[in-house]
Amino acid sequence: MPMSEGYLPFHPNPKKPDYQPPAGAVDAHCHVFGPEAQFPYAPERKYTPCDAGKDQLFALRDHLGFSRNVIVQASCHGKNNDALVDALHTAGDLARGVAFVGKDVTIDELKTMDAAGVRAVRFNFVKRLVDTTPWEDFLTIYEKIKPLGWHIVVYFEAPDLEGLKPLLAQFDCTIVVDHMGRPDVGEGLDGAGFQSFIKLLEDNPNIWTKVSCPERLTIDGPPYDDVVPFARTLVERFPDRVLWGTDWPHPNMKSHVPDDGLLVDVIPRIATTEDARQKLLIDNPMRLYWAR
Repeated sequence: MPMSEGYLPFHPNPKKPDYQPPAGAVDAHCHVFGPEAQFPYAPERKYTPCDAGKDQLFALRDHLGFSRNVIVQASCHGKNNDALVDALHTAGDLARGVAFVGKDVTIDELKTMDAAGVRAVRFNFVKRLVDTTPWEDFLTIYEKIKPLGWHIVVYFEAPDLEGLKPLLAQFDCTIVVDHMGRPDVGEGLDGAGFQSFIKLLEDNPNIWTKVSCPERLTIDGPPYDDVVPFARTLVERFPDRVLWGTDWPHPNMKSHVPDDGLLVDVIPRIATTEDARQKLLIDNPMRLYWAR
């Protein structure tokens, strides 16, 4: 099946990064798409991507100088996590996963994913990507994953944060917010949206965030000078609760196709000391995803 109209495939030849990540570094947010012939996309999907399978992901990992991946189930595959689980089996201890499930998921299904390396579920609140889900469904899923010690990854856009706070308060586990809560960088660091997000992290020590996706947040484009201060602020304020990832293969990018090597070169600009980079790329993701 052809890609959605206007869909931008991932960069075919990313540069070798100037910045060399430390040994053991983790790309803590990436995806696998298909290949469709083996792992069909979900009928209810909002977009059809290009195939971007596990072999391409692991080749990129090596090219960029990373050691491990956290693979996040994407909405184009819906609640069928087969492609994710297959990639985890191939990677062995070099990858962990974040699944997308419904309220009817069984304990046995969760245990099978846990054995493959899944350590979290993702709750997606971005309305252009998924249909609206009742809060009761999220709470049902939470009760099912609690015995496994999994955490929750949430994806929302900045205007939705206030409305979601009562739901987030009901999860007594680690919560990881994707892509800095998608701030409007045009508002600046002192903007109400970003300051509300900082307060969320200050008030809730169980909430982490990924300082990822400058390519989605930028107004000015590469090399993402307008986004760097936001990520750097979070790394400096919450050094033990930040993760970093490429977001490869960058689904639904509209403005440009990001060069993954250039994205890696942003890392020393947002984590400006060796200690900060050690926490961001190794200590934090290993503690969250490889503790068992």
